[in-house]
Amino acid sequence: MTMSALDAIRSPADLRDLDHHRLDELAADIRRVLIEVVAANGGHLGSNLGAVELTIALHRVLDSPTDAIVWDTGHQAYAHKLLTGRRARFPTLRRPHGLSGYPNRAESPHDWVENSHASTALSYAYGLAAARRQAGHAGRVVAVVGDGALTGGMAYEGLSNIGWRGLPVVVVLNDNGRSYAPTVSKLTESLSPLRVAGAGGASGDGAGPAFFEALGVDYRGPVDGHDIAALESGLGDALASGRPAVVHVLTRKGRGFAAAEDDDDKCLHDVAPFPARRYAPPVRTHPRYTDVFSDALVRAAARDPRIVAITAAMPSSTGLRPFAEAYPDRFFDVGIAEQHAVTAAAGMAMGGLRPVVAIYSSFLTRALDQVNLDVGLHQLPVVLCVDRAGITGPDGPSHHGVLDLALLGRVPGMTVFAPSSGAELEAMLVEALATNGPCALRWPSGTAREVPAAGVGGGRRARRLRAGRDVCIVAAGPLVEAADEAAGMLEGVGVSTTVWDMRLAKPLDDDLVVDAGRHRLVVTVEDGVREGGAGARLVDALGRSALVPGGLHGPDGTPPVIVLGVPDAYVTHGDPATIRSELGLDGIGIAAAARDGLRRVDDGAGFGGLASASAML
Repeated sequence: MTMSALDAIRSPADLRDLDHHRLDELAADIRRVLIEVVAANGGHLGSNLGAVELTIALHRVLDSPTDAIVWDTGHQAYAHKLLTGRRARFPTLRRPHGLSGYPNRAESPHDWVENSHASTALSYAYGLAAARRQAGHAGRVVAVVGDGALTGGMAYEGLSNIGWRGLPVVVVLNDNGRSYAPTVSKLTESLSPLRVAGAGGASGDGAGPAFFEALGVDYRGPVDGHDIAALESGLGDALASGRPAVVHVLTRKGRGFAAAEDDDDKCLHDVAPFPARRYAPPVRTHPRYTDVFSDALVRAAARDPRIVAITAAMPSSTGLRPFAEAYPDRFFDVGIAEQHAVTAAAGMAMGGLRPVVAIYSSFLTRALDQVNLDVGLHQLPVVLCVDRAGITGPDGPSHHGVLDLALLGRVPGMTVFAPSSGAELEAMLVEALATNGPCALRWPSGTAREVPAAGVGGGRRARRLRAGRDVCIVAAGPLVEAADEAAGMLEGVGVSTTVWDMRLAKPLDDDLVVDAGRHRLVVTVEDGVREGGAGARLVDALGRSALVPGGLHGPDGTPPVIVLGVPDAYVTHGDPATIRSELGLDGIGIAAAARDGLRRVDDGAGFGGLASASAML
């Protein structure tokens, strides 16, 4: 049996002996494997299919890892993994204990950066090149940046400094005209004539090339991003110049897979598992939280013409596509520019609008200063709709949304809603839009929990699901269901249990605080970092109140509190339910923590005060 071109590659050095016919076979093999594995596991498809020939060319002209390749965002690095010794493990992509869906320093010395947030590669490359210049290191530095990443301000900061210092960084501008959606940028628009004309346009002609050269960065291209020989020539010339240079590469997102090429929305940028032979989107029998938000926002906008919606280059993924279609003049895609999105929302609120910023939790953290000082300081009615909050699963530590509860809670005057069901999400969105101050709603990925009308709270009040005497479990958002499951287990062994859905992580309902203080033990549960999160806020409230005298309580008269949440660590990728179980955030784990806490109370072992109790788990 003839070995495939890809199976013969053990390291990038193996590429250099291949003729161009064999390289074309290799590109076809890589696309076949990409489609097969992503179909089985889900992941980023369109972006990787478009970067195959570019990746081959890079590894033929560079000596990685002595020469450093810095991938911006990293979702286009699957072919890079296949060519750097990870072919055998590639079927484990995004699976528990398998390969990461992004570059990962623990996997390979060829992976320099594992941050999967856009617009950062040029700053990494600047710093690495500066360090190598200082050390006299001969290794070269190449940054691969999509045109979508050039909508983020950090990219321009890095580019400006590279040109100013004259650092010999080669910037590969992988121009496919898109981020998730079509790129929103005047710079990209100025490059469009070159894209239309195709490869071979006059180098340095036009406003786009002039922009780079004004920063002290040479412009080369455009180059056909699917012609390996042309890529090698363009990259080789740029590297040989010893100067800062942009090599403008034209690629097609989704190349080689008709379903991706024909997807006008996002070229199958990221997909759930699908039948490998014929792509079909997943069939959903129940709405996701994102779908509930999407429908609720369109209904709210019909009632209030002041409502506008803002996205940072992710209209479909954040559920804003229906809003954009219904109200195009009230929809703003600002590109991959989260900081700008939040401050722009502040300006819109100052002008009398009711802006809604839809954003992933892990991306919102990029704009914390703007949330705090541009929105919070002015107490503006901006609604932050925080999607993918909590443990998100296969995309790993850069995408788990575990910081928002703690960080948003530090903003004075910020109201933080944590819906535990789809119906709660819509009720809270209505409440937030009526609030004359900053608000955030945060929800997880996945199917929305369905509850009857009686299971929906109102206003800013917490909701008690069941009443008991011994243990009070206070849960936030999606972990309310697990808390109720734990209560059932505890009742089964004779532990009388109260369960509260806090609904608002900030401010806390006084009735919840008073009731929690009447119990022998309090357990808080959240899918965010436990240090400084919603549970810590309840610990503080109980400590300040000292509500209930008597009983075996802490030294200040309050019951001991066990705070369950995500530890102070980067959580790896895996199945979300499995990760939550490993962290003790499922029904079994919550019940076990409560029983262990009660045993300590009954044994008189105590907790050494609330601070120690909170750190126990």
